[in-house]
Amino acid sequence: MLNILLMIILLIIILIFIFLLLGIRLTVKWLKINDEYDGCVKILILKKLTVYTYNLKSDDNKDDKSGEKDKKRDFKKLYELAKPCFNDLKTFLKDAINAININRLENHLVIGFSNFAKTGEYIGYVWAISSILTGILPNSRLSAEPSFNGEVLNFKGQMNIDIYLLKLIIPTIKLILKKEIRELIKGVLNG
Repeated sequence: MLNILLMIILLIIILIFIFLLLGIRLTVKWLKINDEYDGCVKILILKKLTVYTYNLKSDDNKDDKSGEKDKKRDFKKLYELAKPCFNDLKTFLKDAINAININRLENHLVIGFSNFAKTGEYIGYVWAISSILTGILPNSRLSAEPSFNGEVLNFKGQMNIDIYLLKLIIPTIKLILKKEIRELIKGVLNG
């Protein structure tokens, strides 16, 4: 009986380690045509099994004006709390960037203004930025198209991000163990 229990515990530990080693995949899709927009965020484990899905539609926000008042935050106080943490947060962000891999980035943009010259100028900026991003992210397909038929901003895209949780555990623990970071978290939560 004890052997079976130990085998089950060992199997659970191995499954947790595999989950941490493979990480999670975050899939984001977006679409905007004129005033209509649509979006979807999925969190997948083992790169196939959907754990959470959040859909965003353009008609969701029309009835969402409940009139809640946002809490006023004292940004000077938060800045004073965050000031001694900048180096620690910078180190954590470097480690977090190493734990994140962008597998796929696709976007198609249609942009147009009422002035032809302005459309040409801004499409040139977009093409320059997309060529830089394509050089940085080899798995990206970015395209842009000018529209000279009036003011238009439409886009469609998809992005897959792999987050390796095993690489994030140690930097997160190091970050949370610092007293200044815990004070910053308390200050943010308390307002």
